[in-house]
Amino acid sequence: MPSERASFADRRTRAAAKLREQDFGALLVSPSADLQYLAGYHLFASERLTCLVLDREGRATMVCPAFEAPRAAVAAPDVERRTWEETDDPFAIVASLVHSSGPVAVADQMSASFLLPLQEALPHREFRVASAITRGLRMRKDAAEVEALRAVSESADRAYARILERSFAGRTEREIGADLADLLRAEGHDEVAFTIVGSGANGASPHHEAGDRRIADGDTIVLDFGGAMRGYRSDITRTVHVGGTIGREEQKVHDVVRRSQEAGYAAARTDASAESVDAAARRVIDEAGYGEFFIHRTGHGIGLDGHEHPYLVRGNRERLEPGMAFSIEPGVYLPGRFGVRIEDIAVIDRDGSARPLNRASHAFATVA
Repeated sequence: MPSERASFADRRTRAAAKLREQDFGALLVSPSADLQYLAGYHLFASERLTCLVLDREGRATMVCPAFEAPRAAVAAPDVERRTWEETDDPFAIVASLVHSSGPVAVADQMSASFLLPLQEALPHREFRVASAITRGLRMRKDAAEVEALRAVSESADRAYARILERSFAGRTEREIGADLADLLRAEGHDEVAFTIVGSGANGASPHHEAGDRRIADGDTIVLDFGGAMRGYRSDITRTVHVGGTIGREEQKVHDVVRRSQEAGYAAARTDASAESVDAAARRVIDEAGYGEFFIHRTGHGIGLDGHEHPYLVRGNRERLEPGMAFSIEPGVYLPGRFGVRIEDIAVIDRDGSARPLNRASHAFATVA
């Protein structure tokens, strides 16, 4: 759409301005969220170099394998293309497009198989991470990006509501994870990134990989899952209980985590520091006596990457601004027993407050 292409061009213009401000020579972006952000081109990395070269004057060139050119032309029709054949040296082509002096910014996740030849092709150049240029741009979502995050979050909400209708007892974590993946796709996701199903003692491991443990009556289960629609990411966590009777401590911990998240929401506002949100959420858990069992940061930014800036963690004094989107996900993990985590995605609105994009119930749901 013309409006979408205009937004990509505007992003490249602003990135070029950052190059000039910081006296960089060029920005080199291989397949990554940065490439999708700047050109609208989403593809998986391979052993063949595809690289967007953006110079400080705003000229953008896509260096790509010749057989990928038709695909690149459809994805980014407003970006000039330089193609290379199988026996050509694509790194020399990239180097020929870097005319200005100064450091070269390269995609943060660029593989060594690309970075090292680029360093040889551009000797005597300093190389720095692209986030020096793109970080500030990508942190502040525009209206279309916020809408994309809202849509994918609502899709995840619907998947959660539907999983509560399924039987859990007697089935494996892996089977519940497969159900969640199917439901995400059924509700509009075009990519499933992860389905964490931590039952019983496994719930005390925040990134537990769903396995063959059979879920039993009385288990508390951490469900953390997400994926993408049109590139933008979802990430939601709810904790459920199998059977009709929830244990006293399980209920207590769930209540503490829920109040902790509410405190994080109250603290998240324009001009608040990222670390102050973490502190507010952590204080509730500390005061309840579970502080040593809250073992990760309170949240992470989200957008085209599942984890990106800003990070809600002690030591990050960065100030929150309208358009910043991030998770708020406190948790308590009791080794050998159970875990509880509640996670939503929130965005700082123009009025300065944090608006939840996930609307799924926070109640300690019971499942069969």
